[in-house]
Amino acid sequence: MDPQTPKAGELSLPQAFLLLATNDIDGEPELPAYILRTAVAGAILAELDLLEAIELQGKNLRATGTEPQTHLRHELEIIRHKSRPHSPKKWVSILEGRAEVQRVYESMASRGILDQVGEKHLGVFKRVRYPEKDHAPEAALLKKIESTLNGAPADSTSKSPAAKPVTPEAAHADTDPRTRALIALLHAAGVLEKLFPAADRNRIQELAGDHWPSRAVEDELRELRVAAEPLV
Repeated sequence: MDPQTPKAGELSLPQAFLLLATNDIDGEPELPAYILRTAVAGAILAELDLLEAIELQGKNLRATGTEPQTHLRHELEIIRHKSRPHSPKKWVSILEGRAEVQRVYESMASRGILDQVGEKHLGVFKRVRYPEKDHAPEAALLKKIESTLNGAPADSTSKSPAAKPVTPEAAHADTDPRTRALIALLHAAGVLEKLFPAADRNRIQELAGDHWPSRAVEDELRELRVAAEPLV
């Protein structure tokens, strides 16, 4: 496939996800920290996958020889120089962290999309928030997502004898890969249904079901939740 590079002015998937998962007014994340960090790690993998800088070979993830123009060079180098390959879920667990989230926030602040507001205690920044400064990028994202969600879903209830099952390829035929990936990531983190509560659940599954970075996010979140459950 051709690399799905961002168009001029377009946000990367980690940037787009974080923008939609952050409160516009107070600049605070709308998600618990562990979900935010896990989903951003998955968005990093999804972006590098679209750029064809990484690929899934069997059960493991490997770097390719592609050298894309991206703000995720640091993360790509980590994957490239790891001594042995890992599964997508393992890479999500490796990449998730506060530092990765901060890097993505700062990349949007440097573009004038977010403000960087620090709160000091005894002269030291203890807390940084990122309220929205320019709403146009988020508005464009929401419009793209809404348009994609409103596309014709597969009619799995049709009684016509000529009806055929809709393949993932057919369901995706008229949709943008970057928008599909963002929908899948937002769904995995539980954000999509908050943004679009009336969205058709079958349509969401059609768009998100075969997106491996988002499945890795879901698997990691499931494991983190099980580990946090109190022993009976």
